[in-house]
Amino acid sequence: MKRPNVPAVREFLQQQWLRCKPLAARGWHHVRHPTRRGAALAAAAVPALFLLYVLLLIPFTPSISDIRKAKVEQPAQILSADGKLLAEFKPTHREWVALSDISPHVVNALIATEDHRFYEHHGLDWKRTASAAVHTFSGDRQGGSTITQQLARNLYPDEIGRAPTLTRKLKEAITAFKIEALYTKREILETYLNTVPFLYNAYGIEMAARTYFDKSADELDVVEAATLIGMLKGNSYYNPVINPERAVERRNIVLAQMAKRGVLDEARVRTLQRRPLRIDFERQTEPPGPAPHFAQQLRKWLIGWADRHNYNIYADGLVVRTTIDARLQAMATQALNRQGNQLQSIADAAWSPRNGWRENPALVQAFVRETPEYRAERDAGQTPEAAMKHLLADSQFMQNLRQTKTRVQAGFLALDPRTGEIRAWVGSRDFTQDPFDHVQQARRQPGSTFKPFVYGAAFVKGAKPDDTLLDQPVEIPLAGGEVWRPTDDTPPSNKPMTLRDGLAYSRNSITAQLMQTVGPSRVVGLARAMGVRDSKLEAVPSLALGTSPVSLREMVSAYGTIANEGRYHTPLMVTRIEDPHGNVLAEFAPSAPERALSAEDDYTLLSVMREVVNRGTGSLIRSRFGIRADVAGKTGTTQDNADGWFILIHPQLVAGAWVGFNDSRVTLRSDYWGQGAHSALPIVGDFFSRSLRARIVDPNEKFQAPDASHWYDGWFTRSRDWVVGLFASKPAPPPKPAPKRVAPPPDTPASAASESEVTAPIFGASDVNAPAPDSGVAAPWPVPVSPYPSDAPGSSEAPAYTPAPPISPAPSISPAPSMPPAPASDDTRPNS
Repeated sequence: MKRPNVPAVREFLQQQWLRCKPLAARGWHHVRHPTRRGAALAAAAVPALFLLYVLLLIPFTPSISDIRKAKVEQPAQILSADGKLLAEFKPTHREWVALSDISPHVVNALIATEDHRFYEHHGLDWKRTASAAVHTFSGDRQGGSTITQQLARNLYPDEIGRAPTLTRKLKEAITAFKIEALYTKREILETYLNTVPFLYNAYGIEMAARTYFDKSADELDVVEAATLIGMLKGNSYYNPVINPERAVERRNIVLAQMAKRGVLDEARVRTLQRRPLRIDFERQTEPPGPAPHFAQQLRKWLIGWADRHNYNIYADGLVVRTTIDARLQAMATQALNRQGNQLQSIADAAWSPRNGWRENPALVQAFVRETPEYRAERDAGQTPEAAMKHLLADSQFMQNLRQTKTRVQAGFLALDPRTGEIRAWVGSRDFTQDPFDHVQQARRQPGSTFKPFVYGAAFVKGAKPDDTLLDQPVEIPLAGGEVWRPTDDTPPSNKPMTLRDGLAYSRNSITAQLMQTVGPSRVVGLARAMGVRDSKLEAVPSLALGTSPVSLREMVSAYGTIANEGRYHTPLMVTRIEDPHGNVLAEFAPSAPERALSAEDDYTLLSVMREVVNRGTGSLIRSRFGIRADVAGKTGTTQDNADGWFILIHPQLVAGAWVGFNDSRVTLRSDYWGQGAHSALPIVGDFFSRSLRARIVDPNEKFQAPDASHWYDGWFTRSRDWVVGLFASKPAPPPKPAPKRVAPPPDTPASAASESEVTAPIFGASDVNAPAPDSGVAAPWPVPVSPYPSDAPGSSEAPAYTPAPPISPAPSISPAPSMPPAPASDDTRPNS
């Protein structure tokens, strides 16, 4: 790069200064020796510039329409598909109450303390503002905001801000004037008292009264009202819970102000000031609603939609109609909680202080090092050893840590495979304790629930369910000279096994060999096409056993592709958005189906997955829950029983569950309960059995085999018949009537009829009493008793279960004669 010519630049700047020097000299002369006209112009310029600055700020303050909406809270209402309220999207945790439902002591205390000329000004108290400015310039800062100005700050903290600058004060004043022009004084008071914060996630006077005094706002007495109004000067500083002395002092000042303004008698005030502070504190928690995790995901999407279409989800009264079925959502929540509580008792025993917790000291110390308490000890100067010793000796800390780490978690999702509409969504056992969503946010290894993608890719490539592979030890070389050796719970039989049996009994050795034949890239491509589109999939051989973490939502939507004849639908949450008057603002139809598998290959995969629940690792669906509908599915368990999965598909509904712990280093420590067939399957089985009994899902609906005929078949048949008819010979004349038969002698058997009396069967037809080839008619299985007493036939809680007619699954292929019996409890874990 060429360096600049420094002398030339310096000479240029000197020339410019010589040109400007006379102008600067004249300007400085006018400043030192002003004329009357110049002084007048200068004096007029200051307010003119100030007014211009104010005018420039007006567009940066809240609009008239926004201010109109603020005085009437109209949060978006989220409704289920059957019209039940799921959630309301409020900006804060508050309950709006009318001014008539607020104790008059609150209003009197507010006006007497914060703005005693409230009914006299129009948003700005000029006397108070001037007084505050004088005190501020003299070094004693004072506030001069009116109630209307404070309301402006509370309603629009982002647009106005709280910085102590002239710009902020001007924005606040402009907004206050707008509010005064649009609101009556009563509306200002009502809006202010419903929007002011009171700590502990309590907004508005109603939530404050419940939080600090366990009563409604209309029941507050004068002392309680003064206590709450006193907090407005500084919520934390005058917090009656942690700073009771300051709160009493501030309360008494408020009472004195009420006496000064003539609201209270001075003698009564002196009596009230001697009262002790009686606080009945209880945090107010917002009800999570029947589908809290679904509502949280929907809120994120709705905010974006509202911003793009110029709506406010907190003030415009939007009505959002979702795809959730309230009945199925309740069934899913109950099933997950029931199974979660049972597994929690097992986890508590396995990780009690005398068992698993004491047997894993290295893991427990790792948990301690990850806590904020340990980091605080280290920041305070403690050595690692001293910090660890101190925390391990803290029994309360260790108990809380153990309960947090060993709390069983679960996720559940159900959707309609025909449209992708989500019917039930449960993200955790308890939203208030664990708001983390295990359906959308969590990424966990899917284990053997990933195997259908391997088998599906093999069927696409031409494999058949009855093809066999040798059940033998497998060694697969990897990059870097490593060797992957997948194993099963039972030793290999070294005998041929069909692909149908390999998936039904979830044999890792068979799946690993199949992965070698198909190739990891093909499996990744198919999984992506079927619905696993957000998580990263490693195209390595161990992917066959589900080693790449995925979300439950992806897996259930991918299984929905199997249930929908190989066509994928994007999961759908919302069907319609309306305004408060019922006018439709937007409608959302299911996405266009995307073909991931041909109908023939998809039905082949489906028929093999039927065997999982008919006689394989998912057979508890039949034997324990008595589900006789046409269903298919797959279990999944990851290494060391860290994750349990089960997904079940039906023509009208697909449901899947995951069970585990937030920290994958924690497991149920049980080879039985840790399996997906015993941890996740009962959730899905309970849910499906109830939905079938309630007839929300049709138990008689069946998967339809694809039509093997083609569009040209009919044309070909008609053309053939025309050609045959064209060259056919003339029909022969009708035969003469046969002579009348004579009955055989009595000793002649009836079966000994003459050959002329035997009618030849029509070509292609079969005996109506004999089963058609490949009909798939299965023998009916016994219906077990429901595991829950209230669901037994004749119970008052649920209708008696009526067995469905036998289904028509794909033909069952028996295992090879030499194959040892495989365990039907659950699939085995990958050995990656």
